[in-house]
Amino acid sequence: MRQTMITRLGALSLVTISLAAGSLTHGASAAAQQTAPVSPSPATAAAPRPEPPAGAEGGLERAYKKEFAFLGAQRRELKQRIEQMDTTAREEASDVGNQIERLEGELLALNAQGDRLQEQLEEAERAADTNAGSRETLEAVFDQAGTTLTKHGHALIDTDDFKALDDEAKIGKLFAVTSNVVSGLSGLRQTPGAFYLRDGTKTSGTVIRVGNIAAYGVSEAGSGALAPAGGGQMKLWTLPAADVAQALARNEQPDPLKVFLYESLDKQVTEDQNQTLLQHVDSGGLIGWLIVALGGLALLLILLRAAFLKSASTSTGDVLNSVGELVKQGDLNKALEECHRSKGSTGRVLAATIRNLDRDREHLEDIVSESILNESGHLNRFGAFILVLAAVAPLLGLLGTVTGMIQTFDIITVFGTGDPKLLSGGISVALVTTELGLAVAIPALVLGHLLSGWSERIKDDMEKAALRVTNLYHQTKAAA
Repeated sequence: MRQTMITRLGALSLVTISLAAGSLTHGASAAAQQTAPVSPSPATAAAPRPEPPAGAEGGLERAYKKEFAFLGAQRRELKQRIEQMDTTAREEASDVGNQIERLEGELLALNAQGDRLQEQLEEAERAADTNAGSRETLEAVFDQAGTTLTKHGHALIDTDDFKALDDEAKIGKLFAVTSNVVSGLSGLRQTPGAFYLRDGTKTSGTVIRVGNIAAYGVSEAGSGALAPAGGGQMKLWTLPAADVAQALARNEQPDPLKVFLYESLDKQVTEDQNQTLLQHVDSGGLIGWLIVALGGLALLLILLRAAFLKSASTSTGDVLNSVGELVKQGDLNKALEECHRSKGSTGRVLAATIRNLDRDREHLEDIVSESILNESGHLNRFGAFILVLAAVAPLLGLLGTVTGMIQTFDIITVFGTGDPKLLSGGISVALVTTELGLAVAIPALVLGHLLSGWSERIKDDMEKAALRVTNLYHQTKAAA
């Protein structure tokens, strides 16, 4: 609108200027017509020009002044009109500006109102979503409450009276019925019922319920704590609680209270199968039993070897003490008899030493070393075999692992991998044999090396005993 007013003012100014220019042109044309000399025609060009009458110059000046006055009046009139039009244009521009400001204010107000309405609409949508979610939650609560109460003999949700109530009344009704059910379930209840015995047979008797979390069964065939058997059925638990069940049937308070707590009777509770040692070994198959047999043989040989070494180690000190005293006394015959009575490796080595005490020392040392070498076979008895068993056991475990994996892949080839129970046999052979092989090899290897070290120490002790007897004999001989 402001642009329109400016256009109108420009057009008006152009009209005014055109009128002024027209007036000036008209005045100039008239003055030119009054003052311009008439061009002589060719026929009259040579005629003499008449002289202007007297007083003509004064009339022309007056005409110019009159025209000038007329133009000045028109100029003032146009100036006034222009000023009026400028005033009018400014007023209209001011009005237009006011209108624009008013319209801008109204636009801002409408925008603010639109924003408020948009926020209200979003709040309404959120409230609607919340109400829808709350409604769904409420319906889920009603369904869950109806399912739970139906299990306890209250078909409240399906009745027409309940459906006709509003939500608040429904919640109040549910709370009231639930409170009654909880009150009824909070104590001991004895009802006739049936349950399964430990051998799987079903018997009838009295079922004593402790709230809704535990139960006991009492019958002539068997009594005790009950556990879920699936499908709402119950069975006797392995925990012996017959005395507790019978005491509760007599309305007595048992101490202690042996109880099996459960959450639901819909899912069966299975007992933990504690695998025995024999069952564990049997899961390894034939190779597992072979490894166990090797382990038993290795254990027997280790015990025998330890007994031999223990006897040899003990006799070394005793024989050295008794024979040493006799050598100090110079009675070599009795010392030799004492060595024969000991009947051990140390006694035989010392006997060979005493018989050759008169020989030179280098020769005597060779004889002692030969005697110790002769006794090494006895001291090293079963040592190499024990180490062989320790090396064979893990190899048999590895063989069992390979065999078990072959069985597993054969089963996968025929039956696929759908049933894990089919794969358990091969996997058991693969893992159990490795376990048994290592269980036999590790202690056999450790004990075998320990016994070998013990045997070497006994040999060193025999060599020291022979050297001790030799030194005592030479000392006694030198003293004499």
